[in-house]
Amino acid sequence: MAENMFSDLSKVIEQVGKDKGIDKQIVIDAITQGMLVAARKKYGTYREIEAAYNEETGEVELFEFKEVVPREKFVDEEVEIPYDEAQKLDPNVQLDDSIGIKMEATDLGRIAAQTAKQIIMQKVRDAERNIIFNEFEERKGEIASGIARRVEKGAIVVDLGRTEAYIPPREQIPGEQYKPGDRIQGYLSEVRQTTRGPQIIMSRADERYLMKLFEMEVPEIYDGVVEVMAAAREPGQRAKIAVRSNDNSVDPVGACVGMKGSRVQNIVQELRGEKIDIVPWDEDITRFACNALAPAEISRVFMDDANREMEIVVPDSQLSLAIGKRGQNVRLAAKLTTWKLDIISESSASSRTAESIFNLMLIPGMSETMAQNIFQSGFGSFQAVASARVEELMTIPGYDDPDKAEKLANEAKALVAKYEADGVPVPTAPTAAKETKSNTSAKEQADLLLKQELSKLNAQQDEE
Repeated sequence: MAENMFSDLSKVIEQVGKDKGIDKQIVIDAITQGMLVAARKKYGTYREIEAAYNEETGEVELFEFKEVVPREKFVDEEVEIPYDEAQKLDPNVQLDDSIGIKMEATDLGRIAAQTAKQIIMQKVRDAERNIIFNEFEERKGEIASGIARRVEKGAIVVDLGRTEAYIPPREQIPGEQYKPGDRIQGYLSEVRQTTRGPQIIMSRADERYLMKLFEMEVPEIYDGVVEVMAAAREPGQRAKIAVRSNDNSVDPVGACVGMKGSRVQNIVQELRGEKIDIVPWDEDITRFACNALAPAEISRVFMDDANREMEIVVPDSQLSLAIGKRGQNVRLAAKLTTWKLDIISESSASSRTAESIFNLMLIPGMSETMAQNIFQSGFGSFQAVASARVEELMTIPGYDDPDKAEKLANEAKALVAKYEADGVPVPTAPTAAKETKSNTSAKEQADLLLKQELSKLNAQQDEE
């Protein structure tokens, strides 16, 4: 058996390389290592044995190396050879040289040959796994198509031809069901090398899958004329994708929609009816946020650059449209822009503005105009003014002088201390309910309440 296995290896090497697509040298290395392990198993690791492939004869040759010693010092025949015997093998040999003596591979026996065969097969499998891993590592980020075979612990196992891929439950579109034999495609999101071979993770829920589908469907994206800037998805329900054009003559949204919506409909069909909003991308983040919230109309936008937060005011009639069903529209817009978006109605914004102006006007000597300046500079209450640094207050119009800014801060701090010392709550502006019960205007009621509060404060100060 050993003779049959190790003879005419050149044909075996060529055949394995051809069938498995494995480099010839990898097969040769596997065979020589298998031979070497088999030889060491038979003769022991004590002896110095090496294996080498002879391309001319197509055989793996085994050589045992022994140290050349004088006859009188010869002790161990397994690692030493007398000088006179070594000269018969190589007339030019010198003392202390290491001489290689060819061994017969047929002497290895059936068990040793079986061991060699196992090692060779393992090496070939490892090489095949590496080839598959490298192939799919290069394809990572692309769309692949295969046949659904089975479901394991909720994951769909997809036959890709040379190997299998997995679509975990979290990467599936909710509600989708596949039967064995159904064709399925997905995004190659991850390729791992494990002890059992390459593990390939496919996704149908990834935002990048949506972006790749548009790249495949829209020639302008593939050519780089139109660019996909961002995407956000709630798989199976709704998605938003932001696009821009690198050519002023090409409408990015129109290119993605296609004639009578043909292009986007093909993608919607692939995603099992997932609704897709195509949003024009804009370098101005406020305009981009407004585009992302379409079709809702936007009244005003307040930004907090430091915390990447945006407060967006919409007409009362547009509030539910801007927020979307169960908050879906604003959630996707926030994911698309990577900013935190807070949607409020105009009536809520007006009420909150009136409350802030009322609160700021509690500061002694504060006019309504100055209170509005302070509010528009980002300080919504006298408490916020009291906790701000003088440098921050100097950004308010009319308080760019350090002395004025410091005076404002001290007045606000004194007011905070006053309410804390008295143990009374800070008064608030009249509510909408009160406004409906009175014939006077909201401004008149606010002025009246403000005067009453200031009178109380002045009276308490006189008593002290």
